[in-house]
Amino acid sequence: MKEEIKETVVGTFQKNKNFGFVVPDDKKIGTDVYISKKNWGKARNNHKVLVKIIKPPQKGKNAEGKVIEVLGGVNEAGVDMLSLIKEYELPYKFPKEVEQEAKEYGDKIDETDMIYRKDLRKDTIFTIDGEDAKDLDDAIHVEKLENGNYKLDVHIADVSHYVREKTELDKEAYLRGTSIYMLGRVIPMLPRELSNGICSLNAGKDRYTLSCSMEITPKAKVVSSDIYKAVINVTERMTYTDVQKILDKTDEEVLKKYKNYIKDFELMAELATILKEKRKENGYLNLDIPESKIVLDENGFAIDVKKYETYFSNEIIEQFMLIANETVAERFYWLQAPFIYRVHEAPDLEKVRELNKTLNNFGYKIKISKEDIIYPNEFSKILDDVKGKTEEKVIANLILRTLKVAKYDSENKGHFGIASKYYCHFTSPIRRYPDLFIHRMISKYIESNYTVNEFFIKKYSKRATKRAENCSERERTATKVEREAVKIKKAEYMESKIGQEYEGIISSVTSFGVYVELENTVEGLIRYENLGNEYFIFDESNRQAIGENSNKVYKIGDKIKIRVIDANKLLRRIDFELIN
Repeated sequence: MKEEIKETVVGTFQKNKNFGFVVPDDKKIGTDVYISKKNWGKARNNHKVLVKIIKPPQKGKNAEGKVIEVLGGVNEAGVDMLSLIKEYELPYKFPKEVEQEAKEYGDKIDETDMIYRKDLRKDTIFTIDGEDAKDLDDAIHVEKLENGNYKLDVHIADVSHYVREKTELDKEAYLRGTSIYMLGRVIPMLPRELSNGICSLNAGKDRYTLSCSMEITPKAKVVSSDIYKAVINVTERMTYTDVQKILDKTDEEVLKKYKNYIKDFELMAELATILKEKRKENGYLNLDIPESKIVLDENGFAIDVKKYETYFSNEIIEQFMLIANETVAERFYWLQAPFIYRVHEAPDLEKVRELNKTLNNFGYKIKISKEDIIYPNEFSKILDDVKGKTEEKVIANLILRTLKVAKYDSENKGHFGIASKYYCHFTSPIRRYPDLFIHRMISKYIESNYTVNEFFIKKYSKRATKRAENCSERERTATKVEREAVKIKKAEYMESKIGQEYEGIISSVTSFGVYVELENTVEGLIRYENLGNEYFIFDESNRQAIGENSNKVYKIGDKIKIRVIDANKLLRRIDFELIN
């Protein structure tokens, strides 16, 4: 199918004497765009520009365009991320009316709504986030009950109290669908006044929440739950690193600072461990693939790339959010409420059979039942087996590529990856529209004392379907942009490493070369001409490359030594060669 020509294109301007052309960032476009002298405006050589297509490509002729915006020089600070924003047509500025609506709420809660809420301002409540987080939408309280059970309160920012239906704020949030994090730059779903202000659960401030309280047994069973509106005042804003230091008893200063709360954090760790063990028993796929942490200087240039370090304290929050999301999803599923679920369907049988061919090289196999059913614990067993081994990350990535992509749906289809029958996104309404939509549904049920009419169900069921589709689409775009941002910055970092040697692991074998991943998460390509002085045969079924003369085999998981021979942030590409 012929790809639709975009109306605008982002690329690098190259100038000749009487004409110019633009090399598009999007390689799918395939050809350069011709720019006549009268249409290049203020563009200069090696400028990033936004071009309007005025004539599509015809019979071997390039498309013709007009420069409508000069974004800046290719190596100018911030131009790479601005180019991505323009390439994907992201709405990065809020319209005035949206900002105005956000400002009207001020920075203090409107106390008239207090009578409808549980007042929990005297509870000991914590937020636990990364050091840089500014939009804090979840807070927790844990206590041990006399019967030996645990009480877990998950308090989520009541964004739907501020972002009402049919307002300009709501229309803009729906258009964006999600916040996008682009390495040092965020395109938020909501204006700063809300996301970092009145909606953010900032310590020492009265804030409105939609909360879920659960009583959980030492065997991880939720025996009772309640979903309600509350007003809270967060006791302390904690970071993952400080909570970990408290649990490890490694930092006297931190232990002294939070001495009154050490028991709270130990209780959280105890409950999170119980929840995690139960989840593992059910077949939860702990795809422990480290994310990249890209360190930028004050101008936004990449100066280091390393693995993003996570701690058990990250897991505490993850486990508490998972159980809250499941509890809310199950409750509203049985109410047959109009809802948006987070669904992750079982992988295709053919893809699993393909995966087995590669896993076979490592001595593993995913069993498929006689009824052609695949169970999540088949994957989790392998993930447990490879823990700590050289091939751990490669196998986790292969499994990830085999699984389907999670999405939003108005119909509950379960979540394969976390081995859960009922799942939704309830815990991040500041940065995800589906969470905001289901907060609205929950609020309507609470306010009507759980009695809603058929008209309401019909109307909002239609909306749930439409919004789930839109949010899945927006999420796909956000994921793509975030990945491209990482690729650009990794290539930028490696531009200064040409000639350097590293050890890596083969992460993929293709018809044109082998991909190698380094310890710092950077991935580059060794083309076959840089792999050895011979012709290589690509064995597709076993995903390996075989030297025609030497019979030398290169396969996924092999450790090899490489040299960086090229890196180009404009092409988002890194090239290696093999060191024998």
